[in-house]
Amino acid sequence: MTVSDQTENTRSADDMLAEADTGARNPSAAWQTKLIIGTCIAWSLFQLYIASRIPGMLAQATGMSIFANIVAQARFVHLAFAIMLATLAFPLFKSSPRDRIPLYDWALVILGVSACLYLVVFRFEIADRPGLWNATDVTMSAIGMIVLLVSVYRSLGLPLVIIACCFILFAFFGGYSEWARNITNYGGSSLSKALGHYWMQTEGVFGVALGVSTTMIFLFVLFGALLDRAGGGNWFIKVAIALLGALRGGPAKASVLSSMMTGMISGSSIANTVTTGTFTIPLMKRIGFPAEKAGAVEVASSTNGQLTPPVMGAAAFLMVEYVNIPYIDVVKHAFLPAVISYIALLYIVHLESLKMGLKGLEKPGRRIGVLMILILFLSGFIFLALCTFLMIGLRGILEPIMGNSVYAAVALVAVLYVVLVAIAARYPDLKMDKDEDGPPEAPRLTPTLIGGLYFAIPIFILVWNLMVRTDTLDRLSPALSAFWATIFMIIIALTHRPLKAMFRGEGFAGETWHGWRDFIDGLILGARNMIGIGVATGAAGIIVGTISLTGAHQVIGQVIEVVSGGNLMILLFLVAVLSLILGMGLPTTANYIVVSSLMAPVIVSVGAQAGLIVPLIAVHMFVFYFGILADDTPPVGLAAYAAAAISRGDPIKTGIQGFGYDIRTALLPFLFIFNTDLLLIDVGFGKAIMVFCISLIAMLLFAAATQGYFIAKSRKWESAALLFIAFMLFRPGFFLDQISDPYQTATGSGIYALMDSAETGQDMRLTIEGPDFDTGENRPTTISVPGIEGDGTAALSEQGLSILEEDDQLKLEEPFPGTPHFEAIGIEYDFYGDTPVVVSKVEIENERLPKELFFIPALILLAGIVLIQRPRATQPAF
Repeated sequence: MTVSDQTENTRSADDMLAEADTGARNPSAAWQTKLIIGTCIAWSLFQLYIASRIPGMLAQATGMSIFANIVAQARFVHLAFAIMLATLAFPLFKSSPRDRIPLYDWALVILGVSACLYLVVFRFEIADRPGLWNATDVTMSAIGMIVLLVSVYRSLGLPLVIIACCFILFAFFGGYSEWARNITNYGGSSLSKALGHYWMQTEGVFGVALGVSTTMIFLFVLFGALLDRAGGGNWFIKVAIALLGALRGGPAKASVLSSMMTGMISGSSIANTVTTGTFTIPLMKRIGFPAEKAGAVEVASSTNGQLTPPVMGAAAFLMVEYVNIPYIDVVKHAFLPAVISYIALLYIVHLESLKMGLKGLEKPGRRIGVLMILILFLSGFIFLALCTFLMIGLRGILEPIMGNSVYAAVALVAVLYVVLVAIAARYPDLKMDKDEDGPPEAPRLTPTLIGGLYFAIPIFILVWNLMVRTDTLDRLSPALSAFWATIFMIIIALTHRPLKAMFRGEGFAGETWHGWRDFIDGLILGARNMIGIGVATGAAGIIVGTISLTGAHQVIGQVIEVVSGGNLMILLFLVAVLSLILGMGLPTTANYIVVSSLMAPVIVSVGAQAGLIVPLIAVHMFVFYFGILADDTPPVGLAAYAAAAISRGDPIKTGIQGFGYDIRTALLPFLFIFNTDLLLIDVGFGKAIMVFCISLIAMLLFAAATQGYFIAKSRKWESAALLFIAFMLFRPGFFLDQISDPYQTATGSGIYALMDSAETGQDMRLTIEGPDFDTGENRPTTISVPGIEGDGTAALSEQGLSILEEDDQLKLEEPFPGTPHFEAIGIEYDFYGDTPVVVSKVEIENERLPKELFFIPALILLAGIVLIQRPRATQPAF
């Protein structure tokens, strides 16, 4: 491939990224271009301003509440910026002019911004008439909704617009359907009530999703943009190439690693595909990867980056709000599946390289052994966990010196930064290799790593603030953590080039200007990357608002329940397919909002009827995984199109191949629904290590089976055996259930004796049956109650439950609002009908053999497969 070919590929990929993420309009009039750029800079600075403590300080110093009020009204301003930039930067139709902004777009800008700022300017008048919307309120709401949906269409296409419109139609006309009315008890809504619900209050467009976008997501996207513009993204890629490039199929493995490092702090799998793929995809093709497979490796790596802590495409912070658990718990639960998934993808790439007989890049100096690379790779994955303990220890050492002084901490970080820049100045600057005429080489690891190590400081600050807590220091909120990390990233963008020039004894005036240009470019890129996310979270709020207004998710749940027939696997498969469909063409944040709002309640409610009790975080992770996999699922997978633009391969084939690589990721959600150990729920450190090792082996065997290659090319029965072994390792409890009942069961009056026998804290599963409040039909559900040894009645009372034995039935009294099971039982069942609500069955887990015993026959069978295949191996494993 020539330099011109790579340049053309890069331009093609940048065009794809521009059209998908940042807008395709490039006005020829200088003032229009400056308006778009100035609006981007103003938006980024506004977000930094409201995230800081400056508004509060100004309000306190001047006595003017306007400075504090702007923070409270920030989500309205946030959406105004997003709508304005979407209208200015994205043409409305393919035939619309790209070199100028037409008159109708100016009209839409004025209408959209006015509809948002109307809520700011007249906030006191609106507060005086809650729910009593006047004609002006309704008119501005209608205008805002229309312009918002047009903005979504411009920036993201039709999928989210169609979904949102379906829910709006249900809000207005759902009451006319007797079937839907019987399920949801919703009789329809007037124009005033619905539009006011969507626009005039924080139940719809300006709800939780847009609030999280305003306070958290923007800062993380801005942080990633500044890191990329300052050279941090390039450093990640070069370190990955230096570490893995010389191995068999090295560029493909480096693509996996670099996409992991950039993707876990990125908010877009498309942007991540283009950023790393521009360099790694041509290298993969150079060593022998076909175009579609080279693109598919990058797509699978980039989409998986959205599943990786600490940011998870900003969905981690939405999970905090929706699941109502601390951020640190979200990171803990998401950590192990992400690690296993990425190592399995590395293994898939290795198997592909073995099948094609590929080699790695040439590398000067000493090569790093496979074992050392594995150690370094694993240490990169467990960076968060190790750093947490190391930083807590460091804080303990520095506590007597620093106390709670932020100035001492800033001084310490500043000294570390200057020292690392001084060391980096001794090495050449990191640049992308554009000489494609000669044989590509992997750079040496030590100078590459040290040459940009200071880029790790803001990430260190982010992790410290998010995860470290001591007796005298609390963790910061995600918003403040992102703010301080972004501030330091700004300092790096402005100063690292002139500092290196100074340490090298060179003139730094030009480098200073270069630093300012990186800073301004970062502000612009951060805002442009947020356009789609901003309008998408607003549109996703329409879906959430419709659910809160109508209970629309119950209709979807009813349909899935009928189709699945109560079968858990069919239920989960249907939810997975629907999550894939709903997630097509959506950015990560909107994707998660849509699938979690619609699909998570289905698993919870329908699963409980079938006796499946799953922690809510596992349910949200399930739908999130499948929503993200839509990014490489044909025919809409936008990341596959972006990768194909670089590789010049077929986008549909690239998407199909990428999804084939991601099958191992699609397997994980099913596994952690039935085996929550994978999410480290109630798992100690020792058991966590065992779960990691066994799960990793199982996932690698699954990958080998799907690739048809283990030590040698596998026969069909060998692949089937590998799948069986993987299943035994992932789900040993399945086999134990076949020889021993998992639960002791009691019905009728025997329920009391069984509950009394439960140990304190042991889960008791209660099956509740009674008439549904909406349909009147008798249906079951299952809840879990912690036991109290020797007193089952007291255990129920602590949960706000009370039962009364009458006519050989244990009748359940209606729980009070605010008790743990009120939402699952109190509002779902009719406690005042002719048919009583009863506790029909209680189950307590049996004392059985440890399920881990089934690992032994699985590993013996694996040893047999190794012995059978080893004589057929035609090349070394590495």
